[in-house]
Amino acid sequence: MWKTSLPLATTVASKRIPLALSQCRQSSHSPTGAPNPSLRKKITLDKIRQLHKANEPIAMITAHDFPSAHVADAAGMDIILVGDSLAMVALGMEDTSEVVIEEMILHCRSVARATKAAFTVGDLPMGCYEVSPEQAVRSAIRVIKEGRVQGIKLEGGLDMAPTIKRITQAGIPVLGHVGLTPQRQNALGGFRVQGKTTASALKVLEDALAVQEAGCFAVVLEAVPGEVAGIITKRLSIPTIGIGAGNACSGQVLVQIDMTGNFPAGRFLPKFVKKYGDVWGESMRAIREYKDEVKSRAYPTKEHTYPIAAQELSEFEKLIKE
Repeated sequence: MWKTSLPLATTVASKRIPLALSQCRQSSHSPTGAPNPSLRKKITLDKIRQLHKANEPIAMITAHDFPSAHVADAAGMDIILVGDSLAMVALGMEDTSEVVIEEMILHCRSVARATKAAFTVGDLPMGCYEVSPEQAVRSAIRVIKEGRVQGIKLEGGLDMAPTIKRITQAGIPVLGHVGLTPQRQNALGGFRVQGKTTASALKVLEDALAVQEAGCFAVVLEAVPGEVAGIITKRLSIPTIGIGAGNACSGQVLVQIDMTGNFPAGRFLPKFVKKYGDVWGESMRAIREYKDEVKSRAYPTKEHTYPIAAQELSEFEKLIKE
């Protein structure tokens, strides 16, 4: 903690210290603070519809905190999803069924603070919307009001259509999610590809059409054969966002931790994940180098150390010897 010994106004007025040098520093860390205003125009639902109409793929990625949202927004993402996958990648849980709405809201607020241009969507976690449409509306309102995101996502197709309709009637944009729905993995027999049989493909299409009719602005198609996802995309008038659903969807989404390579070697990755970076490897290298320099006293050097005038140091040493 740094503080001037005189009130700020007195210090500035009496000693005429430049304002930038007179400001109190309240922490030894540089606050990330609000990111610089984006040079991009804010992505709205109208913009998403325009992208879809122009057949321009919609780029979507997950984020779970301020830094991950900050870089995603700066990189130009159209949509940032605060996905319930944060249960595993940020909170170390076994699966998405464990995370609760209070935790999702906390992460949504962190992401919202960093995001200035992308359209933000928060997942409704398992247990906060299935009981009734009324419960779902209450939960959606909380995610919007407390989480400060612009829309919500929920899993389910035809069975969730009445719930989606109620939420959209409350003025809240909804992103649907059909195909493989991870919150229901136990009922589906695990993380299994959906739409691989005629009957299953028809069910995915039925669900997609139902959530469109209920008012979703777009729908995630997860773990669906690319050919089936392409047919469904052509049948819908709203965008499809694919994750493990081939290249014919209106857009794509990946979990940021997965695609940036922020995980140790040997971790299982789904077939559809492409690793675009090695954040884990670079972080490991940097932290190991820091540890080695601490152990050898190579860090910190003079350039990383605050100076003191020789006269002041001499006086200090003299006083503590007396």
